Formats: sequence, C-alpha cells, structure tokens
Amino acid sequence: MATGNMTAVVFGGSGFLGRHLVRRLGKSGAVVRVPSRHPTRLAYLRTAGVVGQIVPELIGTYDDEELGATIQGADIVINLIGILAENRRNSFQRIHASLPGRIAAAAAAAGVKHLVHVSALGADAHSLSAYAKSKAAGEDAVRAAFPQATIVRPSIVFGPEDKFFNRFAGMSLISPVLPLIGGGHTRFQPVYVGDVADGIMAALASPDSAGKVYEFGGPATYSFRELMELMLAEIGIQRLLAPVPWGLARLQARLAEFLPGPPLTRDQVELLKQDNVLSGSAPSLSDLGIQPTALELILPTFLDRFRKGGRTGLQRTYP
Repeated sequence: MATGNMTAVVFGGSGFLGRHLVRRLGKSGAVVRVPSRHPTRLAYLRTAGVVGQIVPELIGTYDDEELGATIQGADIVINLIGILAENRRNSFQRIHASLPGRIAAAAAAAGVKHLVHVSALGADAHSLSAYAKSKAAGEDAVRAAFPQATIVRPSIVFGPEDKFFNRFAGMSLISPVLPLIGGGHTRFQPVYVGDVADGIMAALASPDSAGKVYEFGGPATYSFRELMELMLAEIGIQRLLAPVPWGLARLQARLAEFLPGPPLTRDQVELLKQDNVLSGSAPSLSDLGIQPTALELILPTFLDRFRKGGRTGLQRTYP
C-alpha cells in the first residue's frame, strides 16, 4: 500500500522514533496528523512536509470519543506511545495495555486501512516485569479489535537523541563508575532508529504485513558490558565498569523510585534479567527488504558531542 495521497495519524509522533517516521511519511506524500496535548510545541514537525501537510492536533484526555474524532478520515493509524517507567499520571496498564486496544477499536470503527502498533521486544504475558506484561496485553487488545494490525517489536532503538547511549554517555561525564546490573551479561540487539522507521514504511507498503508480528533488531548482539565499552571507547573516556548483583540493584532501585524521574526502577531490574534479542521465529527487517545498520557506523555520528573538544568545540573537564 503506497502512502502518498493518504492521511496518517501518528500517536506519539513527537517522540524519538516518531520524528523519524513523520519525516518519512511526509516525503512519501501523505498528510500526517500528530495528536498531542501540546500541539503548539510541535511546530518543528511542520518542516517535514510542505505547508499544511504535517498537522499537529490537540487531544486532551484520550477518551474513546476523542480518539474516534482524531482518527476519523484517516487511512493509516500508527501508535508509538510508550513509557519506560510508571508515574502518578501514567501507568503501564493505561499506556501499554488499555490505550492501544482503544486506538485499535477506534481505527476499526473509522474504517482505517492499516494499523501499525509498535510494542517492544520481550513483550511476554508470563513475564515478572510489569512493563513486559503490559506490552503483551496491549498486543492482545490490538489484535482483538483490529485483527489485521501489524505489530512491531523493536529491541533497544538507538540514534541521535536516544535515551540509552546519550544517557550513559552523560553519566560518564560526571561519574567515575558505571554500574553493570547483574554483572552486565544481559544481551541486546540494538536497532537504528532510521531502520525502524524504514521498516514501518515498508510494512505499510506491503499487503503481506497485515496481521503479522515483526521483530526489529540490529545485525549483531552485545552484552550490556560490551555496549558500555563501545560507548566509552567512542567518546574517549575510561571508566570503571562495576558489576552490581541483582539483589543490590533491586535495593538501589527501590530507593531510586522516590526520586522524580527515577534513573532505575525495580521493574527495570526485573526486565534486565531477560535477554533482549530476536527470537528467530518472527519476520524481521530483512523480510521487509531492509539490511540493518551496524551500531559501530552510527555511534560516531551522535556521540561526538561527549568527547573532549567534540562537536561544540568545548573543552570538558572529566572527573
């Protein structure tokens, strides 16, 4: 299905992945509506298309009536909304389990041609992690309301402004030690944000993607320790990588949860006990004609600002 001359509604379009996807939809010729509680803050997205092509729209409570009105007239609906930790306003149950099903139901009622729901690698109804369980519940709700929906499960998504490498690179500027939870043995298959966006576009163009679940990962797997070593080598800093036993990590996370925007939660510790790599039993980027980009090719393009005298030319003082 070509996306040109179609209307797409992208929930979560202002986020890290959303910005890349909106640009691609704009280049394809689609009209893109981006619902947000703060649409005036999304003016920068308008440059992803010609005048009037990218349209930030106000949505307040995300109740069923609002969702129906927002989706009305759309050919494509894409849901990218997700959180890494719960807070007073947003729970995993509300954001990951309930909302996707209600978006899918509204899309079905509006006669939407294609729904793409972005979940997460590791979604598992039997997991001890509330995050993983809620992701699985959201997938089930989407399939129940819109059986032909395409579901995408990416591993860690990296690239400019990501919340993984940028976070740990920033930590390395102020701390002489980086923790390796559980010893740093958990394995990941990081996938480039541009590849994820391209994969979604390819799924939209392929009638065969309807009703399928795709797993998106990069071309190689790494332990958490190896990812930290790659990051530190790229920015030219030496730091102590200190293994933290699971029990101690859980205790530290329990204390950290009292902080605003906690750096670690007990649920995240639980999630780290499972590898985050492709199962090999689901179609992947290669099945959509996309060759995943190597992590080593992309890291230098956005971590240079953390180097001494890097992109900004500023000389940093390292502890």
